[in-house]
Amino acid sequence: MFIQSKQGKVILAAAGPGDPELVTLKTVRYLQRAEVVLTDRLVSDGILKHVPATAKVMYVGKQCRRGISTSQATINELMVHHARQGKLVVRLKGGDVSIFSNVLDELQALNEHGIAYEIVPGVTAALGAAAYAGIPLTARGHATAVRLLT
Repeated sequence: MFIQSKQGKVILAAAGPGDPELVTLKTVRYLQRAEVVLTDRLVSDGILKHVPATAKVMYVGKQCRRGISTSQATINELMVHHARQGKLVVRLKGGDVSIFSNVLDELQALNEHGIAYEIVPGVTAALGAAAYAGIPLTARGHATAVRLLT
């Protein structure tokens, strides 16, 4: 008799601009249930405190705080590998998931392998920094648009 194994899921979640109080409740809830967390260097330790001690936390990214740079291909492989093992994987990114990130590469890898995913947006670093500095990004009669450029 063939028994199909349960496939996991990948959550592409935002950690916000660094302040642990600016992370969304949805991201916190997923972190509390995570079995594997793939995080970049911009995520503060205060946010990682929501991850259970039983979860595997891996520091990945182009400029990792552990001194190791991880290729996008390796990050994609890690997401797919752990999800195929039936794990809840949180790919935790600083700022917002889709601002200045490789989310398209990650979504392509997940789609190619039939891995379920969810995107949890967050407060971008640009919005957070401007708010903390008291600078409105738009203001009646002065600025009517916001541009984020790479």
